[in-house]
Amino acid sequence: MPDISRRALLTGATGVGAAALFGLNVDRLFAADIPGRRDDTLTIAMLGTNQDAAARQGLVDAFREIHPDIPVRIQAIQGADWADFFAKILTMVAAGTPPDVCVVATEGAQLFADRLAEPLDDYVMRDQDEVQDYFDDVHPSLVEAFMYRGQLFQLPIDFNAANIYFNNGALRQAGLELPPADWTHEDFLATARQMQDAASGRFVPYYWTNRLWGGIVPWLYVNDTSFLTEEKAPGGEWLWDQFYPGETGRSGGYLWEASNALDPAVEESFEFVRRLVADDLGTSPAQGGGNELVGQFAGGVIGMTPAGGFWVEGLSEAGMGPDDYDVQFFPRWKSQRHQFGAAGYAILKTSERKDEAWEWVKFCISRPGMELAFPTPNTTPTRRSMVDAELYAGKGPEHWKVFYDTLDELPAAPIPAPPEQAAVETALIKNVLGAVTGSEANVGRALRRLDADLNSALGRA
Repeated sequence: MPDISRRALLTGATGVGAAALFGLNVDRLFAADIPGRRDDTLTIAMLGTNQDAAARQGLVDAFREIHPDIPVRIQAIQGADWADFFAKILTMVAAGTPPDVCVVATEGAQLFADRLAEPLDDYVMRDQDEVQDYFDDVHPSLVEAFMYRGQLFQLPIDFNAANIYFNNGALRQAGLELPPADWTHEDFLATARQMQDAASGRFVPYYWTNRLWGGIVPWLYVNDTSFLTEEKAPGGEWLWDQFYPGETGRSGGYLWEASNALDPAVEESFEFVRRLVADDLGTSPAQGGGNELVGQFAGGVIGMTPAGGFWVEGLSEAGMGPDDYDVQFFPRWKSQRHQFGAAGYAILKTSERKDEAWEWVKFCISRPGMELAFPTPNTTPTRRSMVDAELYAGKGPEHWKVFYDTLDELPAAPIPAPPEQAAVETALIKNVLGAVTGSEANVGRALRRLDADLNSALGRA
C-alpha cells in the first residue's frame, strides 16, 4: 500500500484509494485475493484495543446463540481519534480487506453514507415489526442524525450531548449551588468568576478541549449559529410516517455544505470564549481528548467542564462519588440548543454478507443486545428506557436525568460533520487556536482564515 496521506484517503482523491472507493476496475492483486484470506466470518470493526474487543465477547456469544450459523469476529482498530479510525478503514477498503460492519460515530457518518455504507431502508421496512420497539424507545433526533439525503445508514446505539459537569466542592467553596436548568451564559460567567475568586492554588473554573465535539461548537449552538451553514435534505417520509407518526419537522438528514464562519453571531461566540481564556476563567484550548481531565476534575483543580454521560464511569473509577459532582444543561444564550454525537453500526457496501450483517445490527439495537453492550454508565444508551436510576446507582450524579432530558426537553442537533469532516475539523481546530490564544489573538482575522479554509475543505471557490 503506498503512503497515502490521511487527507487523500478521506477525500478518496488519488490512486488505488479512489479506484477502490468508487468501484473502478484496477488491474492489481488485492490482499483479499490471496488464497485463505477470505472466509465466511462476519467481521465487525471498532475503534479500540484488543481488550476492548474482548469485552464484546459476551455480545458475540449471545448473538451466536440466536444465529449459530453466523460466525462473528470483532476487529479492534487502534487510533488516536475517529479520524485515525476512518482513515484506517479506508485503507482497508483500498487494500481489498474491508470489514463487513463498522461502528461509526457522527464524525464519520456522512463520510460512510456518501462513499462506503449500505442504506438500511429496505431492511428496516422489511423487518419493521421487529424494529418497531427500537424506534418507540429512541428519540427521533438521534435517528435523523444518521439520515443522509433521504436514506438511513445507521441505527444509533449510544450518544452523548455536551452538558456541564460541576465539581460540587468548587461550588460549595464559592458559596454556590447547582444552577437551574434555564441558567444563561451570563450566569455561567458569574459562576466562573465566583469560583475563581474563592479558589486558591492551581485551579481553573472552566476546562474545554479544542475539537469538534465539546469545544467551540456548544457555544455556537446556544448562540443560535454554527461555523457551517445548516440545511436539511428532503425525504425520509418513509421512516417518519411509519415509525414516528405525528412527528413534524423531520427530514432526510442534515447538510453542511458551506462556511458560516463570517456570521456575526459566530464572531460573538468566539469573542466570548476568547474573553474566558484571557481572563483566566477558561483553559487555553488543548487539542485532543481529556486523558488528564478526569484526574484533574476529581482532584478539585477544575470547576466546570462540558461532557456527556460517558464521563460517569470514569469519574467513579477516579474515586468520585455521586455527591462529589453534578450535571446541568449547557447554559442558555439566544437559544439552549445542544450539540450531541452518537454512534451506530454501518454495513459496508463491499460486504458479501449484508444479510448476516443486518442480523447483527438488529441484535445490537435490541434491548438485550444493548444491555450487554452498555452494562456500565460509560456512555448514554439511545434507548430511553435504559437511561434510568439502575444504570447510575451508586455512581451517577443527582441530576443524571439531564443526559436524556437534553433531547426530550431542549432542541438538540448533531455536531456538524459533512463527508469532508476531517479537513473541516482540522480547519476549525487551527483557527480556534488563532482566535482565542496568544497576545495577538484576533477573532476577526482568524474567522476570515477559517472561512477560507472551510470553503477549501468543502471544495467551494
